[in-house]
Amino acid sequence: MNDALAALEDRVRADLAKTAHPDAAWLTPKLGPDDRPALDVLIVGAGQSGLATAFGLLRSQVSNILVLDKSEQGQEGPWLTYARMHTLRSPKHFTGPDLDIPSLTYQSWHEARFGEENWRKLDLISRELWAEYLLWFRRIVDVPVRNGCAVVEISPAPGGLLAARVQTVDGFDMLFARKIVLATGQEGMGDWTVPEPLRHLPPSLCAHAAQPIDFAALRGKRVAVIGAGASAFDNAAVALESGAAEVNLFCRRAEIQVIQPYRWLTFRGFLRHFSDLDDAWRWRFMRTVLEMREGFPQATYDRCARHAHFHLQEGAPVDAARELPDGVELQTPRGMFAVDFVICGTGIDMNFAGRPELKNCAANIATWADRYQPPPEERSPRLGRFPYLADDYALMERTEGDTPWIANIHVFAIASTMSFGASGSSINAMTTAVPKLVHGLTRGLFRADVERHWASFRAYDVPQAAVARKITDRASR
Repeated sequence: MNDALAALEDRVRADLAKTAHPDAAWLTPKLGPDDRPALDVLIVGAGQSGLATAFGLLRSQVSNILVLDKSEQGQEGPWLTYARMHTLRSPKHFTGPDLDIPSLTYQSWHEARFGEENWRKLDLISRELWAEYLLWFRRIVDVPVRNGCAVVEISPAPGGLLAARVQTVDGFDMLFARKIVLATGQEGMGDWTVPEPLRHLPPSLCAHAAQPIDFAALRGKRVAVIGAGASAFDNAAVALESGAAEVNLFCRRAEIQVIQPYRWLTFRGFLRHFSDLDDAWRWRFMRTVLEMREGFPQATYDRCARHAHFHLQEGAPVDAARELPDGVELQTPRGMFAVDFVICGTGIDMNFAGRPELKNCAANIATWADRYQPPPEERSPRLGRFPYLADDYALMERTEGDTPWIANIHVFAIASTMSFGASGSSINAMTTAVPKLVHGLTRGLFRADVERHWASFRAYDVPQAAVARKITDRASR
């Protein structure tokens, strides 16, 4: 560790100490069925959103928490796995898990590592450095994390608790918690989607962009990339850079989307108060944003366009795919294309039943389609499948009373987008979204303990001052 980074870490500790008020413990652990103290909050996912949520809770004196992640340390989130861009897409000055503590920002860490001049010259943050920063952040704020742990089932437990069945390298464990936060990123309440005409293709011929792909094996091959968002272009670029003979990127729209809607909505009013709007406005905004999809920056396009054997096929949805002895034949409105391998950069879809951890409640999770019927011209079955969340990011019941325990499961992932806008998977929204989530969590914990707090208040008898009273002889006056 260099001297500048050591000095920064001292400053972080000093800043956290100076802003710790109020620092009084206010929660008493509840005993679980195993006679051990249950967690107040269990967070599933140790990526940037899970770490920021844990930090927010620690700042609120909720310290009886644990963060789990199925990946090994350093592999949390997409940054060193399926993220295939060179840099983050967010501008470098966007703050994130620091929650407005200046010494905890990425900028402070970068300047301590590489100097202020390097920061001034920096255009965008590399994904590798962002992953390194998140590990530093996790260590310096002392977030309790267990890696190699996958939550495979959530169920109700006695005493209003939740039971989380956890798979580890050694077998299975059971954890009990008052609340669970699903900070599970993109696929947290669904799965990566492959267009229906391609679903019959074997893994040797077709993969989703979120899956491991042997790009070296694509050298000299003809590659098709389905989708026209930033991730699709990233995968096309890696295939080209790995020596693919030809890459065709298929866009279903007549003209490719070049506007990035998330740049427009990054202002405090929208990020903080979008969730306060009525359903009609929330649906109208997010339907427009999500159907536009995430635009790609110029550098992402240039990374592909510099290769002569890259071809953008607009107005070309894949209508059918036929497996050939030596590859795949794709049928599109622009003609037939013979390729050796297909990569689907086609996003995710909500599918609660497909998530093992939700199997005990999937059928009773309320969706937007259950709660709001938009005008005919605004309907979208895909967006209607998003969960309809309470104001604390909690799941709500489709049929009230069947699974009341899901009110203690809070979703802070891409699935929260329809209810809260940019929130559980966006760096640009962290400074407003995480405090809103933490507020909801602490509100629920406080309300559940209100009788204990009342009894504690009534029993409080600590004098603040000692008053000396003189004995006066009235008769002598």
